[in-house]
Amino acid sequence: MPVFPSALLRSTVVTRLRSAGCVFAEDEARLLLSTAGTPAELAAMVDRRVVGFPLEHVLGWAGFRGLRISVDAGVFVPRRRTEFLAGQAIALARPGAVVVDLCCGSGAVGAALLASLDGIELHAADIEPAAVRCARRNVTGANSRVYQGDLYEPLPGTLRGRVDVLIANAPYVPTGEIPFLPPEARCHEPLVTLDGGADGLDIQRRVAAQAAGWLAPGGHLLIETSEHQAPQTVAAFTAGGLAARVATCDDLDATVVIGTRPSAG
Repeated sequence: MPVFPSALLRSTVVTRLRSAGCVFAEDEARLLLSTAGTPAELAAMVDRRVVGFPLEHVLGWAGFRGLRISVDAGVFVPRRRTEFLAGQAIALARPGAVVVDLCCGSGAVGAALLASLDGIELHAADIEPAAVRCARRNVTGANSRVYQGDLYEPLPGTLRGRVDVLIANAPYVPTGEIPFLPPEARCHEPLVTLDGGADGLDIQRRVAAQAAGWLAPGGHLLIETSEHQAPQTVAAFTAGGLAARVATCDDLDATVVIGTRPSAG
């Protein structure tokens, strides 16, 4: 049961958060107060937040398309911009579709698809053991599986040529830009979930190069990228035999490249 705070306690929490540089101190205080079960737990949560732990790691969950996604310490926090990637995938999938979510992290995108579509067969994979443990809590259902491994490697071979929607929120921060990320990401999320190589597109290229072999005819690959990287992401899709287009959302500052495997015949 959450703490039911007095106005004085709420004010104290807000003051501590604001002094630590939390821009949205009032909103964060509300979340902390509603999540903590006891005053001692609240104090410990506030202490962790003021020394720089991501709010989502302190709370133990992140909001994503109206869902509460379990996020443990050390796991990549799903970004709000990635809601656009999920929305694009939902628009392309149909009830009963076979969906694969690579670099699934906590499983936020897969969980959003399961909540929005009936009867899909969902396979998710990530290389990080801690992320896989979270994803297995968030991605549930008789027709869903979460695997640990590198990209396509852990997927069952029976999926080849059957995937209707393939999603990959692969890391796309260039190596040289990692030191300029906010400390919450740089210090508390695994480097492998952030670093996309010299130009940020190493993992995207690996995903795109093999996608056609896993997609069904007419199936789609969706990858989140940045606006300035989108032309290179499109080029990777084209090199992999996919017809590519770019979708953007100004409100979320989100860019997604969508590729389609040509239909048979």
